Formats: sequence, C-alpha cells, structure tokens
Amino acid sequence: MSSKNYIEKVAIVGAGGQSGKFMTEEMLKLGKYKVTAITRADSTSTVPEGCEIRKIDYANPASIVDALKGHHALVITMNTRAPPEYQTKLIEAAAEANVPWVLPNEYGYDILNPGLHNDIANIGQKHKEYREHIEKLGKSSWIGVTCGFWYEYSLAHGPATFGFDIKNRTVTFIDDGNTKINTSTWRQVGRGVANLLALKVQPDDDDKSPCLAHYKNKFVYVSSFKISQKDMLDSVLRVTGTTLKHWTIKHEPSPSRYKAGVEAMYKGDFAGFALMMYSRVFYQDGSGDFETSKGLQNEVLGLPEEDLDEATKVGIQMAGK
Repeated sequence: MSSKNYIEKVAIVGAGGQSGKFMTEEMLKLGKYKVTAITRADSTSTVPEGCEIRKIDYANPASIVDALKGHHALVITMNTRAPPEYQTKLIEAAAEANVPWVLPNEYGYDILNPGLHNDIANIGQKHKEYREHIEKLGKSSWIGVTCGFWYEYSLAHGPATFGFDIKNRTVTFIDDGNTKINTSTWRQVGRGVANLLALKVQPDDDDKSPCLAHYKNKFVYVSSFKISQKDMLDSVLRVTGTTLKHWTIKHEPSPSRYKAGVEAMYKGDFAGFALMMYSRVFYQDGSGDFETSKGLQNEVLGLPEEDLDEATKVGIQMAGK
C-alpha cells in the first residue's frame, strides 16, 4: 500500500461494460489515481481513453496475478451471465498479487436484507460466498456497493423490470404502484465508486473523516432516487409530453408476479429471473427502500442530487433502440 495513505492504482474488470464504463470514466475524470482496464485477450470491448490496458487469460491464473501486481484496488464489474468461476479466479489472483481492496461484482439490491436474501437466495448466497472467500484468503478486504437497480436500464428493459413497455405505452403497476424503492443511475454509481476509492485508507490521528478502513468488509449504500412506479410514470409523462389517456395501466399483485417469475425461471426463461427479482424488491415490506433502513453514503461520497427527468430521458432513448 502507498505510504501516502491513498490508493494510487486501481484495476477494473469490465471497463467497457454498461456499468463499468461509467465507473472507469468517473475514476479517470477524478484523476486521483491511475486506472488499469483488465480485459480478456480476445475481448473486442472498447474501454474509455486514458486507462492502461492489461490482457489476461482466465485459463492462465498467472496472467491475472501479473496484471494485478502493484495495484491497490480491484473493481469487478461483469455481466450476470459471465462464468461464475471468473470472479473466483480474480479474487484469488488479487490475493496472490497482494491487492488490499476488492469491490466484488454485486451492485444491486440490498443483499443483507433477510427477506431478499431468502427469496432471491441463488444470488445472495453466491455473493456471500465470494465475500467469504476474500476474507478466508486473508490478503484483501472487500467493500460492497448497494445501489438498487439501474434506473435507465430498468425503465427501458421492458415489463419484467420496472413494468414499463415504453414503445407500446403500457405500464404494469405492482400492487398499487406506490411502493418506493431506491434506484441509481449508472453515472451516480460511477461517481460513488470513484470517490470511494479516493478516500484516505486509514484515519490520521484524531481524524474522524471518512476513510476506506471504515468500510472494510462492509457495504456502502448509494442511490439516485427513492421513487415508486407512479413517480416513474409521472416523469415519463413529463418527458414524453403524454398524459394518462395515452397509456394503458395494468395492476398485478407482487406475490403472484414473483411466483410467475420463479416458475418461468425454472423453465429456463431468463426473463423470469428478472420478473422474480424485481417483483420481490417491490414487496410492500420496505425491502427495496434501503435508504430508510440503512441510510446512504451519498453525502460522505460527495454525490450530487440528480434530475429524475434527465435520467428518464436516457431510459426512453434506450427503449427506442
């Protein structure tokens, strides 16, 4: 670790991906440390300009270790369909390369919420195993980032997520559509990760300002908006210049929607996985509102308040592609 008590080199996996791109851009924009994009040798992904690129081969763990040597933090962002052993290999390579900090690939709902952990166990349990593996290896510490679902993506991605079919102007409200959940834009989480890694590592004498050591093997909670589906629809109406008469509104109970998602998932329908997960977070038990139950680190990390309608515009543009 740097004697300056600050991280000086950060490696990121998935620098050209949907969320990783924004994290990389924000880290580079901040300019507090050097950024290295860790990519597969056969990757055709384009990474933001300004970061070093190191190629790895997951079949050759030594190549990962070599790429990570000299780095103070590893940020992992991966597609949910990436082979699960990839993250295990990254974690083990980080330990062998003596990388002190690892941000695992678990940006999303509050995994520590007991109800969500139990009902979406295939995700929560797997992430828990990754964190425990980091601790067992004893070389790195982890910091998890809880940010809720990606707002733009979820608004654009069809009825199985936030319930919106933008093209056909149809929305399915889960229960009454009033349940508020925390959700984040890609850019906000990018800023959160960038600013988190810019904190001092250890507190100075009698210094109570935030530092990475405060979050060792813990989660930080960030959010762009705490909103309901009705709030989302209001924003969509403003952005599109439409009114309620232009939209078809349906309602569906959250338990039955969740059950339908589980049944579809076990039949091999990946859309069922999304339906199950999103429906469960919209239960009327407060599980999707981690701002109230856990608090946010937005202020600590210097995150700005965002404009909901501007984020909605991005989602609508995505839905039109």
